[in-house]
Amino acid sequence: MALVPHVFLTADQINQRVREIGIAIGNDYPEGPLYLIAVLKGAFIFMADLSRAIQTPSRIEFMGISSYGANKSTSGQVKVTKDLDVSIEGHQVLIVEDIVDSGVTLTYLMNLLEQRRPKSLAIATLLDKPEKRLRPVQVSYVGFQIPDEFVVGYGLDFAEDYRNLSDICVLAEE
Repeated sequence: MALVPHVFLTADQINQRVREIGIAIGNDYPEGPLYLIAVLKGAFIFMADLSRAIQTPSRIEFMGISSYGANKSTSGQVKVTKDLDVSIEGHQVLIVEDIVDSGVTLTYLMNLLEQRRPKSLAIATLLDKPEKRLRPVQVSYVGFQIPDEFVVGYGLDFAEDYRNLSDICVLAEE
C-alpha cells in the first residue's frame, strides 16, 4: 500500500499561528540578541518563518539531534549529529522544534544546553503531542496541540520525504 498525505493543517493556518507566536516571543524578549536554535532537519522551515515574525534582534543557530532514524517512533537513543558553532553562555536561548511528542530528545537537549550556561533557555514548538510524553518537558510557545497522528510537511518528514509540503498532513496508508 502507498502512503498518502491528507491535509491536517493548512499553510494559511500555520502562517497565521507562526506570526502570533513571533509576536509573543518578541513581547517576552524585547531586547536581543535572542539565539534561536533550530533542531535539524525538521524545524528549518518553522525557524525561517518564525525568525521573520520576531522583531527582537535574533541570531540563528542549528543543532542536529536524532532519535528517530527512518522510523515513525523514537528509538529512545538520542545522538547529536551537528553541534552549535558558537557559545551560548550568558545569552537568551530559544530552542525551535518542529514537534514535541515523547520528550526524550528535548530532555536530552535541554540538559546539554543548560550545561553551557545560557542566561535563559526556553522551547518553542510548532506542534505538540502531550499525550505521547515519556519525559516531562516545559514548552513555552506552542503552535498547535495535535492528537497522536503521524504528520509530515512544513519541514516534517517520513524517511526524508514530504518535508516540502506547505500544509501539515497526516500520512496514511491507502
